[in-house]
Amino acid sequence: MPYESIESLEHALHHENYIADRGLATAIFIALTLQKPLFLEGEPGVGKTEIAKVLARALDTRLIRLQCYEGLDVSAAVYEWNYPRQILEIRLLEAEGASRDTARQNIFSEEFLLKRPLLQAIENHADRAPVLLIDELDRADEEFESFLLELLSDWQVTVPELGTLTATHPPVVVITSNRTREIHDALKRRCIYHWIDFPTFDKELHIVQTKIPNISDALAQQIVNYVQNLRQQDLYKLPGVAETLDWAKTLLALKQNKLDDAIIRDTLGVLLKYQDDLEKIRETRNER
Repeated sequence: MPYESIESLEHALHHENYIADRGLATAIFIALTLQKPLFLEGEPGVGKTEIAKVLARALDTRLIRLQCYEGLDVSAAVYEWNYPRQILEIRLLEAEGASRDTARQNIFSEEFLLKRPLLQAIENHADRAPVLLIDELDRADEEFESFLLELLSDWQVTVPELGTLTATHPPVVVITSNRTREIHDALKRRCIYHWIDFPTFDKELHIVQTKIPNISDALAQQIVNYVQNLRQQDLYKLPGVAETLDWAKTLLALKQNKLDDAIIRDTLGVLLKYQDDLEKIRETRNER
């Protein structure tokens, strides 16, 4: 167990500039202690993906990322054979007069196996277990979710031509979801679950000041206050902490030391990503 207490874990996360509340730190600590996957849900931009990156740095280990999408299958997530290289090898062996059995043994070896993220996580030969990030699982199909359920149970993959490959050090797993669809209960039951909500004013201010130490207190407070108010509006896509940080960096790059109507109007696209949301906020400001 890398951390003896929740407090020591909180300190490690803070050292990596990640501000975690007590509930999140507790969920991470339990997942590490029980060696269970950590399943994180929440709105986009609240820091779910960042947790895996921070954990990899804090644990001084490798981060392996699987970005999920519709149509994701085993060949993209686990492994596939390097067919062009196999064909070339067959032709070379035929030219040398090798037998068919010899050719088959040669081309179905690890040299020709393309290891995708899930197999990389199992076949990791380092002394420390890697951190495996399965990002935005809700974007993948339910069929892939079923395959993942089996993999998380045994941490082994069977490659018919090579046999069963089993993890020496099962990875630290972080699964994220933006909840565009519900993840099956069978998978959630195997995980430590935590919902990450938008931060409070004080927490978000702390995040901004930690991530952007050269920002003035006055500007940081104005930025966070404006974003917090935006999240009270009926918008299609509310800005996350990632957008808050991007906006703060934008304003610093433009050498702004305070907010005014003109700079908000010109840079609102950093916070809002949909035209209807932009128009709604601009109309609201014009009515004042």
